[in-house]
Amino acid sequence: MLNQKLQQRLTQRLSPQQVLVMRLLQEPLLALEQRIKQEIVENPALDEISSDDEETDQNSEDTVPETTEAGDEETDDNLTETTPDENDDFTIEDYMEEDDTPDYKLFANNKSPDDEVRETPVVSGTSFQDYLLNQLGMYRLDDRKYIIASTIIGNLDESGYLERETEALVDDLAFNMNLEVTAQDVLDVLKIIQEFDPPGIGARNLQECLIIQLERKPVKTPFIDLALAIMKECFAEFSKKHYDKIILKIKTTESDLRHAIEEIQKLNPKPGVAISEVSKEINYIVPDFSITHIDGDLELIVNSRNMPELSLNRQYMDMLRGFNTNNKKNTSSEKAAMSFIKQKLDAAKGFIDAIKQRQNTLYITMKAIMDYQKEYFLTGDETRLKPMILKDIATRINMDISTVSRVANSKYVQTPFGTYQLKSFFSESIQNTKGEEISTREVRKTLQDCIEGEEKSDPYTDDQLVVILNSKGYNIARRTIAKYREQLNIPVARLRKEL
Repeated sequence: MLNQKLQQRLTQRLSPQQVLVMRLLQEPLLALEQRIKQEIVENPALDEISSDDEETDQNSEDTVPETTEAGDEETDDNLTETTPDENDDFTIEDYMEEDDTPDYKLFANNKSPDDEVRETPVVSGTSFQDYLLNQLGMYRLDDRKYIIASTIIGNLDESGYLERETEALVDDLAFNMNLEVTAQDVLDVLKIIQEFDPPGIGARNLQECLIIQLERKPVKTPFIDLALAIMKECFAEFSKKHYDKIILKIKTTESDLRHAIEEIQKLNPKPGVAISEVSKEINYIVPDFSITHIDGDLELIVNSRNMPELSLNRQYMDMLRGFNTNNKKNTSSEKAAMSFIKQKLDAAKGFIDAIKQRQNTLYITMKAIMDYQKEYFLTGDETRLKPMILKDIATRINMDISTVSRVANSKYVQTPFGTYQLKSFFSESIQNTKGEEISTREVRKTLQDCIEGEEKSDPYTDDQLVVILNSKGYNIARRTIAKYREQLNIPVARLRKEL
């Protein structure tokens, strides 16, 4: 049964300004610069301060003026004194007419046939497939074989491998090119493509790629012949580094095997990458913070880089000051224009305040992290890193954990020892044999040092690493060793073995 009742409820919601601050807070520096440029384009009430601008009244820049009351002659006189260059004949109707300017009045055709035409060149490159098709044109092939070769080249991946099955290529040629061929026809043309440069192009797997490169060596030596035998007869043992089995199977010595492996290591496992000139996105890391040493102390700088300095548009502010809200003669167009101006000024001021609040929050949070990990930032020794979680920093700066998370996410800090992602300084803690809390990153660093110092002919197993770390005071299990080793991208002992 439906009924009506009064209910008192307390809820907490984020204001639009708080949402804007949170969004800007999680943006890295490059994304923030683009966001500011976009806001300048979209909001005409937001201006960028250039270096040669004259000094302006700070009070008029930082505050959105209130509309004047009717009969306030003193305010009007003050406005006249502070803005002597203002056009007294300018009206709201003129403002509205400017917005309604036809498009044909905004463009002028002042070019003539005698004018010098300057065009910006566009950088272009030769793709991987185009490079191979150019080589294909040097071979005298009939139309049938040329279509097969073009189809094979079009199916090569960026590394230069043909991963599609021969039967699938036969079906493609039948359905797309209306060309009936056999699997042997495709393999015959594939042999031709495998003669292209660089060596290894058109291989169907890594083993075939390395064999093609060894067979095309201009100078054959005994070690190259031995390497070729290893690739053909002992590839599985070689990939698993079972060197003892290789020595017994092909009847060679450890010294000769070492030289043959050196020849194999000179080969290119991805020949297609060597000739690929297709432009790829390059991610540049621009640090959001910079920490330097000055007389034994740490100095923190929040990187502003190319962030423009923002201010409110003077013309919009003057127009809002001169508008009389109590004037009953105001037309609807005047009221609409003033509502638009006030809305844009409020949005511009809110955006400027959000940028300032973002910078302040970044500094406070990073300063707390720097103070917490002061010993590390002074020495660069990862074993000096303390266990630190988001709650530790949030408690210090009296902010929410989500705020610290937004600061740590996708932000980088430049130190005298390198540039690191901010969230890499956060780590859980474990207890050593003395009952002290230590960072898991310290344990990973010690593990990495142990593996780097091991004898490569007989690398440590995970069980041996457990014993070594336990002797250093780190009480951890074997599965933890395996987890940390995978996080460090370190393979198992068998794959780390070298002759």
